[in-house]
Amino acid sequence: MTDKIVVAGVSVDTRHWIGGERVASADTFTDNSPIDGAALGEIARGGPAEARAAVAAAKAAFPGWAATSRAERARLLHAIADGVEKRIEELAIVETTDNGALLRSHRRGVMPRVAHNFRFFADWLLTLEHEDFETRGHANHVSWDPAGPCVLITPWNAPLMLATWKVAPALAAGNTVVLKPAEWSPLTASLLADIAAEAGLPAGVLNVVQGYGAEIGDALTSDPDVRRISFTGSVPTAERIAVSAAANLTPLSLELGGKSPLLVFADADLDLAVDLAVEQYDNAGQVCLAATRFLVEESVAEEFTRRFVEKATALKQGDPRDEATDIGPNIHPRQLEKIDGFVRRAVAAGARAVIGGHREDGQYYAPTLLTEVAQDSEIVQEEVFGPVLTLQTFADEEEAVRLANDTRFGLAATLATGDRERAERVTARLVAGTVWVNCFFVRDLQAPFGGSRLSGVGREGGTWSFDFYCDLKNTVTAPGGWKDHG
Repeated sequence: MTDKIVVAGVSVDTRHWIGGERVASADTFTDNSPIDGAALGEIARGGPAEARAAVAAAKAAFPGWAATSRAERARLLHAIADGVEKRIEELAIVETTDNGALLRSHRRGVMPRVAHNFRFFADWLLTLEHEDFETRGHANHVSWDPAGPCVLITPWNAPLMLATWKVAPALAAGNTVVLKPAEWSPLTASLLADIAAEAGLPAGVLNVVQGYGAEIGDALTSDPDVRRISFTGSVPTAERIAVSAAANLTPLSLELGGKSPLLVFADADLDLAVDLAVEQYDNAGQVCLAATRFLVEESVAEEFTRRFVEKATALKQGDPRDEATDIGPNIHPRQLEKIDGFVRRAVAAGARAVIGGHREDGQYYAPTLLTEVAQDSEIVQEEVFGPVLTLQTFADEEEAVRLANDTRFGLAATLATGDRERAERVTARLVAGTVWVNCFFVRDLQAPFGGSRLSGVGREGGTWSFDFYCDLKNTVTAPGGWKDHG
């Protein structure tokens, strides 16, 4: 295998990054672009040996990094952010080629957010403190101690942004990291390793291992030297990770699937509601937070549907490198087959495709809206992770909340209403880690993020990230009794 490939004019190393060095593997896997199916190159296919080496490198680097001052850690994270900003165009085109998301989004939003992830947690680190308090005259002081090597396993739908959402706080907290990116979108994680090294991050503090699923994942998550595991992905994979981590009682943070509702009440601004609804096709529907279930009040359902169809059918599907494209391809032939299977089974069960409902050429699936779906049907209850939405109606607020909460998930919810009191009543009853009212996808890194039910375990963001990536210590000191050393 060659050590490097060239993707859209950008050189990308295809080997692991372990202990500050590039490491090859005997086996490889092929990385294909979802845009046209073309092979981008052969990627090092790691296994237990590479997993052990990466964790060992992280363990060896941990004492030095944990002892590094907060100010120096923050400086290095800002240096990484500087490196990201210098290479935004390269990162954007590589990631678009690798995972099919819109190039314009990568340039203007996603890659700048990658740099922001590092800057935010660097700055948050410098202000992180609990107020000291007293208990019967005894002083209490709470501190955050670095936990140790962390394994971070990240998804393919927003590879670099979601990776750095974990990497940045883990490093800021004084931990060392083994990052395992998704095998369907491995390339920008390799570029991140280059950027971190150029910024001066010490060897072994950040390690990147490539591999195919459980072949390397099981070895990483079962390693007794790993002190934290953070995973974003599917429920079945999370269950496997939880079993693997249980032997060592390794703390887990799991951000999993969603089947989030968009509730549209008759008093809502319908133009706004339709805009929010069409936005759910973002990234070809490959967004865990997407409000894929439209719940619309009966009296406005017909008008809402008419306006939605008008806007949705005007979306342009095609090459994500084209500035005019609104919807790109789905990530992989297996994912496309999964999406199509969901829709075919739903239609066979009586659902009606108002728009879409079919595959296009290549790895593209037509934006789809299904109506006449039963609440207990697969299409309503299970995550599709593609451009497939459903629409149901409700008679009143009570039914709206009941339908919204009637799944195994609880990641997010979106609410469109013109009534402030209704918004407060409904949001208080929704089971969700995040609720957006008359908006969507507005995220601040200082807010807690995570899901309820099968949508996850734990919260990250702001201080919550440091609570997870650290061992919190409370030191209690008795008053007086000190000897004079003068």
